[in-house]
Amino acid sequence: MRSSRAALPILAGIFLGGGCHGSQSKCSQSTFEAILDSIPGTSINYVEEVPRDGAFGDAATNIPFPRNATGLPALCAASFNTKTPGDTSYNFGVFLPTNWNGRFLATGNGGFGGGINWIDMGIFSQYGFATMSTDTGHSSAPTDGKWGLHQPEKLINWGHRAMHGSVTATKQIVQSYYTGDIQFSYYAGCSTGGRQGLREIQLHPDAFDGVVVGAPAWWTTHLQPWTMKQGLTNAPANSSHHIPPPLFRTIADEMTRQCDAQDGLRDGIISDPDGCSFDFNRLLCSSGNKTACLTAAQIDTAERLYSNYLDTKQALVFPGISLGADAAALSAQPSTLGIDFLRYWVHNDSSWDYSTFEYSDVLLSESVNPGAATADDFDLSPFQNRGGKLIHYHGLADNLIPARSSRYFYDQVYRALTPKGIHVDDFYRFFHVPGMEHCMGSAVAAPWYIGGGTQSVTGASHSVPGFADPEHDVILAIMAWVEGGTAPDKIVATKFRNDSVFAGVESQRPLCAYPLQAAYLGRGGIKDARNWECVEAGTDRAERGGSGNILAGLTGESG
Repeated sequence: MRSSRAALPILAGIFLGGGCHGSQSKCSQSTFEAILDSIPGTSINYVEEVPRDGAFGDAATNIPFPRNATGLPALCAASFNTKTPGDTSYNFGVFLPTNWNGRFLATGNGGFGGGINWIDMGIFSQYGFATMSTDTGHSSAPTDGKWGLHQPEKLINWGHRAMHGSVTATKQIVQSYYTGDIQFSYYAGCSTGGRQGLREIQLHPDAFDGVVVGAPAWWTTHLQPWTMKQGLTNAPANSSHHIPPPLFRTIADEMTRQCDAQDGLRDGIISDPDGCSFDFNRLLCSSGNKTACLTAAQIDTAERLYSNYLDTKQALVFPGISLGADAAALSAQPSTLGIDFLRYWVHNDSSWDYSTFEYSDVLLSESVNPGAATADDFDLSPFQNRGGKLIHYHGLADNLIPARSSRYFYDQVYRALTPKGIHVDDFYRFFHVPGMEHCMGSAVAAPWYIGGGTQSVTGASHSVPGFADPEHDVILAIMAWVEGGTAPDKIVATKFRNDSVFAGVESQRPLCAYPLQAAYLGRGGIKDARNWECVEAGTDRAERGGSGNILAGLTGESG
C-alpha cells in the first residue's frame, strides 16, 4: 500500500491539489481496458473526460444520490463492474484528477442504499485525491432493505466485499493510470459510510493509512433492533402513553433548560449530556399547564426512549440517544430501517409482523449477522501495528445513531488494546460534536462543520473556506497525522450563518479528543474558538470501560 518513496511534504499547496501527475489524454476506453487485463472479473462500464468546473454523476438512476457532483476539477471519470458469486456484482466509480496529489481516498454510502457516491467523490477530488465509491451491488433508497430478501451474496457485497474489492481494484487502476505509486491511502465516510471504514480496517488493516469515520452504524445487529424498539415503545398512536411529534420539541427544550448550564455555560448547546442529572418529572402536566407537558404515562415513555436498551440480565443491548437529541425521528412509528432489516435480512420472511418483535429477535440478528456487516472486532492492533491512524467523530444530538454507541466502540477498543501495552490515543482519536445531528447540521446553531464525509455547506467546494488547515478540516487533520506525525488534540468546528459560506462565520468552537471536552475560559466572545480550552470532563480514564461507562448516563429498559 504505502510505497517506499519519500513521503510528500505536508504543504497547503500539496493538500489542496498541487502537482500535475496525470494526463487527461489518457482518459479513454482503451486505457482502462488495458489496465483491467490484470484485474480479473472487472469490466469497464463507461469513461468520460470532465472539464474544469464540469459536473458528473448518474442522478437520473442513482436512487440514494439523486444529484450529480458539480464544480469539479478537470478529471477523468470512469465506472466499473465486478462480478461476485451467486450471479451478483457491484459497480464502483473513480475520479482521476488531472492535478493528482499522489494520494487515494475512498468514501462510503448511507443506510441500506447503494449507489455510487459521486457527490462526496467530487468534494474530495478537489483536494487532488484520486477518489472512489462503490454502489455495494445495488441502488435503493437508504431505508429500503427489500433487495436483500433471500440474497446472501448481495448482503455480503453490501456488508464489506464490494468496498474491499473496489478499494483493491481502484488502487491498481490509479497506479497504472498515473504510472506512479500511491503515496498514501485514505478513507472518509459517515453513518453506513463510517461502518464501512471500520469494517475495512478490521478485515484488511493494510487497506488505508488514515481513516475518518463519522457516526458509524457499526453495531448493525443491535442498532436496527434498537430502532424497532424505539418505535414500538411509542406505539400505538392512540394509546395513553403515546407522545405525539409536537411534544418531542417540548421534551428537547426542557432538556436544554436543565442540562445546558451544567457544562458551565448557558448557550443553548448541551456539551455534556451524560453529566446532566435530568428530571423528567418537570415535564409532568399540572393544573396550570395541560398543553406543553406530559402525562405520567407519557413521561414513562420518554424515559424509555432515552434509556439504554438492556436485556433481562441488565446487559447492554444498545445505548440510548443522548439528552438533547430529538427522539421523534425514530419514535413516531416503527422505523422502516428496523422493519426491513429484521423482515428481509434476518427472518428472510416478507410476511414477518414487526409487532411481534421481542428480545429473541436481537439474538437471531446476532446469529445471522446479515452480510457480516457488523464492525465489532475491537482489536485494532493489526491496523495500529502498521501505522494506521483513525479519527472518529459523532454528533451528540444524533437521533438516528446514538452518540453513546460510538463512545461504547471507543471504550471497547481501549479495553481490548490497553492490556497489550498499546496506547490507544497514539493512533485513534474520538471526538464528540456537541449539538450536531446525524453526520451534519444542528438545530441549535452549534458549530459542526469540519469537512467530513457527507458534510456540505453552500458555497464550499471542499475543505473549510477561510480555514483550510488541519486545525479546522478533518481531512487535512488525518493527513497531518499520517504524513507528519501531528496528532489532533482538537479540531475546530465552524458554523456558517444559514450554513452558507457566503453569509460568513457565525461561530467556531474546538472539538476535544475524548475524554476531554471544550470549556469556556470565561472571557471574550463565546463564538470565538480562541476563548475555549479542552479540559477533563470529570471521567477518569481508568474508570472507563465499555458498558459500565455507558450505563452511567441513564438507567436502561429491559426486554
